[in-house]
Amino acid sequence: MIVAGCTVGPDYRQAPEVAANALGAGTFPHAPSVADAGSPRVADWWHALGDARLDGLIDTALKQSPDIRAARARLRQARAGLQGNTANLLPKVGASAAMLRTRSPDLSALSGDGSSGGGRGPLSLYIAGFDASWEIDLFGGTRRSIEAASAEADAADAGLADVHVQLAAEVAQAYVGLREQQASLAHLRASEKLEADMLDLTQQRRARGVASQLEVERLLTQLDNTRARIAPVEAGITESFDQLALLTGRAPGTLDTELADAQPLPTLPETVAVGDPATLLKARPDIRAAERRLASRTAQIGVHKADWFPKLSLLGSLGFSALDPGHLVRKENGTWLTLPRLQWNILDFGRVAASVDGAEGGRDEAEANYESTVLKALRDADVALSRYGHQRENVVVLRRVEASAERASTLQQQRYRAGTASMLEWLDVERTRVVAQQDRISGDANLLKDYVSLQKALGLGWRTELPTPTSTSAPASAS
Repeated sequence: MIVAGCTVGPDYRQAPEVAANALGAGTFPHAPSVADAGSPRVADWWHALGDARLDGLIDTALKQSPDIRAARARLRQARAGLQGNTANLLPKVGASAAMLRTRSPDLSALSGDGSSGGGRGPLSLYIAGFDASWEIDLFGGTRRSIEAASAEADAADAGLADVHVQLAAEVAQAYVGLREQQASLAHLRASEKLEADMLDLTQQRRARGVASQLEVERLLTQLDNTRARIAPVEAGITESFDQLALLTGRAPGTLDTELADAQPLPTLPETVAVGDPATLLKARPDIRAAERRLASRTAQIGVHKADWFPKLSLLGSLGFSALDPGHLVRKENGTWLTLPRLQWNILDFGRVAASVDGAEGGRDEAEANYESTVLKALRDADVALSRYGHQRENVVVLRRVEASAERASTLQQQRYRAGTASMLEWLDVERTRVVAQQDRISGDANLLKDYVSLQKALGLGWRTELPTPTSTSAPASAS
């Protein structure tokens, strides 16, 4: 059948192989020690943190964010483009109807011979017709357009998934930052009170001549430094409120009351699934989008190459005309026309060659972008794993420091009650304990942020299942 024709241009098979050794290694170079295998989900990784408010914020963001709506609109446009290109394989049929009312002039009056035959009275002419055209896809230009549009629709779909990944990670990072800032503000105020008490005691001792002015000035400077750190943290909390409102598609100030109460940091799961480099290719939607764009650019070469060859179109028309609408559809009042049309731009002075060369350049650019996307994804995942592993070790040390500071505070309090230590000595040790606790909470927050960055680097956060990857163990985050 002539419609089948042939299809010019290169056939897309698959994306080029990138970093074959790394993808076949079975593990990331700097991954933490591997524990039991898990069964992670690509979507909803944030539920493992056990924080209902974080769950609600992310779910709201995925429903209401303008970024999500924009990505959905791009997907709808791409699918509409695919539908339009698919329709180009089918004939185009149109219909028309018209009524013409006219009156001829009085010819005798125009001749000046004095006769008065008069003109012909008003006439009505009714016309109806159908026309059809069909361009036969002899050399596959239209089919290549459909192939390119289909790949673009797939890329837009992957783009929507990538927005899910980015948005969920941004909300989680902002939320963890908010809880860290609120905890930091509470500890700064606790430090401020302790330092104010220490300053008051030292001033009393100075008045009795048992403390120097240098001690007073040192404590006064320390207290002012602590107070100076409070205002930036309060400003940061306000910024976090507005950032979370923006990410969830709401106006600034909307979440201030809802999130004003300080809450403990979310708790990390005992194990964190990380998979392997090969799994990463299936998980990250930006890699999928880059691969689909490469397929689209490859198909577009065939679209332009088809312009080198003849185009065959079939045109047809069927029409009726009559003075009486009741006699319109009669055989004797009908006209018809069929017209096979062959069109071939034999001499175009290199226009098609230039468009083909441009399309091949677009394909080469898309291939390079795909390779860059894969390499960056491998880098992101490996760096995130390394940072996460080192931060786990840092949190262990910070917890030891906090435990030691708590023991020292308890012992110093016992000495104070026994009369062998002054209140000033106890308050100084207590201030050290507060600082150690604040450092530990900051360490837990950084570990949580590294966990979120890891989920983002692995391309998790959209709704598709993945094969079961391996897992790494992680200490639970304390509040």
